Amino acid sequence: MATWNSRGLRGSVLEEMVNYTNQRYREKNLALIQKVPTPITPVRFDKDSRHITLAYFEKKSTVDYIGVVQGIPVCFDAKECAVDTFPLQNLHEHQVEFMSSFEEQKGVSFLLIYFSHRQECYYLRYQEMKSYWDRMRQGGPKHFKYEELDPAYFVTGHGGVSLHYLTCLQKDLEARD
Repeated sequence: MATWNSRGLRGSVLEEMVNYTNQRYREKNLALIQKVPTPITPVRFDKDSRHITLAYFEKKSTVDYIGVVQGIPVCFDAKECAVDTFPLQNLHEHQVEFMSSFEEQKGVSFLLIYFSHRQECYYLRYQEMKSYWDRMRQGGPKHFKYEELDPAYFVTGHGGVSLHYLTCLQKDLEARD
């Protein structure tokens, strides 16, 4: 069984940016995206602060966010990376399977990867992610490099949000047609 500790706070900068963006999208009636809570069983608490210091994950999570954008179901995970090489071990088999099933149901799956050292966020389309995943499964590299990414899918700020990922979602949808 997996345990939670302070490592669980990794990615909190990205999560805050995504949560703020999603809040703004909702206010503007552009999208309704919710953070998927990961169920945990607390084991140990800090008596002074009453914070959980040790907990067990009750079950494997799927993705971080799920919702709908103008009638289109979407799901995505948000990952942070501190170097120019993204290790595919940061993805889990059950997440890839969930995203694959979501795509089969005519939803749109993607990852938002924040390269923290560059302060850049990348919209990793499902098909692109799957190609890296399949390459790894066939004995290729267990990562992909920043240089491999399509410059058209870097997320920019616009309209009062720093991660306006709907622009990349639109490109993704247009490429699927």
